[in-house]
Amino acid sequence: MRRRPDRSPGRSARSPGPRRSRVPLSPRHRFRIVVPLVLLAFVASVLLVEGYTTRGFAGDQEGRAGRPASGVPRGIAAGGPVVDTTDDHQRTYRTPDKTIVLTFDDGPDPTWTPRIRAVLDHYGTPGTFFVTGQQTARHPGVLRSVVRSGHEIGVHTFSHPDLTTRSASEVDRELALTQLALAGAAGINTSLMRMPYSSVPSALDDSAWSVARHLGEKGYVLAFIDQDTDDWRRPGARAIADAATPRVPGRGAVVLLHDAGGDRSQTVEALKTLIPRLKAQGYRFTTLADLVGTDSFTSPVDTADRWSGRVFVAAVTVSGAAVSAVSVLLLVVGSLVLARCVLLLVLARHHARRRPDGGWHGPVTRPVSVVVPAYNEELCIAKTLRSLAVSDHPVEIIVVDDGSRDGTADIAESLALDNVTVIRQPNGGKPSALNTGVLRASHDIVVMLDADTVFAPSTVGRLVQPFADPRVGAVAGNAKVGNRRRLLGRWQHIEYVMGFNLDRRMYDLMSCLPTIPGAVGAFRAEALRSAGMMSADTLAEDTDITMALHRAGWEVRYTPDALAWTEAPSSLRQLWRQRYRWSYGTMQATWKHRHALFERGHAGHFGRLGLPLLAVFQILTPLLAPLIDILALYGLVFGNPRTTVLAWGGVLAVQAVCAGYAFRLDGERLRPLWALPLQQVVYRQVMYLVLAQACLTAINGYRLPWQRLKRSGDVVLPPQPSTRRT
Repeated sequence: MRRRPDRSPGRSARSPGPRRSRVPLSPRHRFRIVVPLVLLAFVASVLLVEGYTTRGFAGDQEGRAGRPASGVPRGIAAGGPVVDTTDDHQRTYRTPDKTIVLTFDDGPDPTWTPRIRAVLDHYGTPGTFFVTGQQTARHPGVLRSVVRSGHEIGVHTFSHPDLTTRSASEVDRELALTQLALAGAAGINTSLMRMPYSSVPSALDDSAWSVARHLGEKGYVLAFIDQDTDDWRRPGARAIADAATPRVPGRGAVVLLHDAGGDRSQTVEALKTLIPRLKAQGYRFTTLADLVGTDSFTSPVDTADRWSGRVFVAAVTVSGAAVSAVSVLLLVVGSLVLARCVLLLVLARHHARRRPDGGWHGPVTRPVSVVVPAYNEELCIAKTLRSLAVSDHPVEIIVVDDGSRDGTADIAESLALDNVTVIRQPNGGKPSALNTGVLRASHDIVVMLDADTVFAPSTVGRLVQPFADPRVGAVAGNAKVGNRRRLLGRWQHIEYVMGFNLDRRMYDLMSCLPTIPGAVGAFRAEALRSAGMMSADTLAEDTDITMALHRAGWEVRYTPDALAWTEAPSSLRQLWRQRYRWSYGTMQATWKHRHALFERGHAGHFGRLGLPLLAVFQILTPLLAPLIDILALYGLVFGNPRTTVLAWGGVLAVQAVCAGYAFRLDGERLRPLWALPLQQVVYRQVMYLVLAQACLTAINGYRLPWQRLKRSGDVVLPPQPSTRRT
C-alpha cells in the first residue's frame, strides 16, 4: 500500500491534458544533483593528483640495460659529464682537476635533504640537487630552504620514468609539470637536467641519445656523472666516502649521491668524512654551472607562472591532506565494520541458542486481528488474503482499502473468505489506513502486513508468542524476498537474510530493535495507543512507531521463525525509489526521536544505544563505505594491484562468512550466494548513492512525497523446511 500523490482539484488523474513543456529543475532538485557531481569531481581530482604526485619510483639503482650505441657521437661518448646540445654545436664539459661537484638525486625529502643541506652549509660546500616534481610539489618548503642556502637545482623529471620508453609528448609533460612545481615552490625554473637511470656519457645508447637531443632542443643542459657512490646500497659511510673520492689523485669528478628514496643516514655521515678529507687534499667544491662557465642555470619566473605553480602545489598539498584524512577515516570505518561483523556473528549465535519460547510463560492462543492496508493492490491482494485464511492461529482479517482506483476492494470481497472484513475509505495514506484497521480490530493483539506479502500458515502463531510477556508492546517477524528468481531479487534476498538474521538478532539481544517491518509485525493495541498510534510525520511509519514504543516504555522483540514473503522491487529504478524513501524516512524518525538520548528508563536505553547504532551503522558507515571501493580503484591504478585485490578480497571474504552464517541460521540454501561478489560491485554502489541522495534531501529540507512501486504479483511461498538449523 502506498499513498496516492496529491493532485490538483478538479482535474482527473487519468486525463491526458495538453502536452507540457519541460519544467526546469527547482533549486532543491539542482542541489541534490549538483552537490554529488561536485563531490565526485573533487574526489576524483584529489585522487588523480595524489596518485600521480606520489606514485613511487624504483630509483636510479634500477638502471637501464642499453643497447650498443651506433649513433652517439664519439665526442659525446668520450667527453665530459656535462653535455650541451642546445644548439648545433654539441659540446661536453669535463671536470677540472682538483674539482668536485657533489650531486644529489631524487629529492627533496623532508627527512634527509635538510640533514644533507646542513652538512654542506656547515662546511661551506655547494651541492647540486636534481629534484623530481613529485617530491617538490609535496615538500615545497624543503626545496625553498635548499634554494635559500645557495645550492644548485636541476630537474630529474616529475615521476622518475625511464624517458627512453616514453613518447616525446610524455617527456614534455614530465618536464612541464616539474617546472610548474619549481615555480610554485621557489619561484624558479632551471635549464639543468639529469635523466633518470643515466650514468656516465659512455653508457649512452641510441635511444637515450635521441632523448638527449630532444631535451637539448628544449633548452636543457644534461648532467651525467664521473663517479657513482652506490650509496643506495647502504654499504656504510666509509665505503660511500671512499667511492666518492677520485681514484686517480688530483683528478676532478662529478659525484652521484642521493638525498631521497630510502634511508640516507649513511650518506649524511659519509659527507662528514668526505668533505674534510678532500679539502685537506686541496680539492675545491663547485657547481655544474661553474663547470660550464655560467652564473646559474636557474632563473626567476614571472608572476603568472609563479601563481600557476602555487595553485598546482596547493592542489598537491590539499590532495595529500585529503587522502591522508581519508586513509585514517577508512581505517576507523574498517575497524568499526570488522568489529561489527564479529559482534554480529557472536550475538547471532547466542540469539540462536536461546530457548525457542524466549523464556515466556505459556503459549498465546487467543485470536488476533490482522490489518492489511491496501492501495491499488489488485495483483497481490488475493494471494495475501488466501495465505492469511489458512493460518493455524485464529485470526480476524481487516482489509482497509485506502481509496484504491483499481479493483482491490472488489477482489477482496469476491474471495468470500471467512473472517475477512473490507473497509473502504478515501485515500489518506498508509498510517491512516493502519489506524483505521486498529480502531476496528476486535482483539488486543494486532498483526500488520503489507498487501504484497504472504504468510506461512504458522507465521501469525509464532509472531504473537512473545506477547505472553506483558512488557512486550510489539514483535517483528522475519521478512523474506518472495520474488528472487532474477539477479536483482537474489541480491535483495542476500541483503534481507543478512539483515534479519544478523542485525535484528543483535538489536533484539540489546533490547533496542529500531524497526518493526511493515511486511510482518505485531502490536499490542494498548501499546499503540500509548505511543500515539501510527503517524504520518515521517515516510518510515514502521520505524517511527517502533521508536515511539521504546520511548513509551514498551519492549520490542524479534521472532525469526515468523516468516513472511514480500515482493521486492524488480528494477533498479523501483529499488532506488523504495530505498530512497526508506533512508529518508529513517533519518526523519531518528531526528524526531532524538530526545530519547536524554530520557530515563527503557526510553533512555534505546536512545543511548539504539539511536547511535542506527546512526553509525545505517547512516554514517554506509556513507563512508564507498571509500573502500574508491581507494581500491586508486590502489589498482596507482598502488600495488596485487595488494589491492587481496585487500578487497579480504573484505569480500568477511562478507561471505557473515552471509553464509546468516543463511545457515535461516535454513536457506547457500546457492544464491554466488551472486554476492556482483552484489558488492553493483548493488552496494546503488545503495551508497541512494543514501547520499537521501542525506542531501534531508539537508536541503525537502519533503519527499510517497511514491507507489509497480507490483508484479509474482511472490512465491516456498515449501517450508521440516526443521530449522541453528
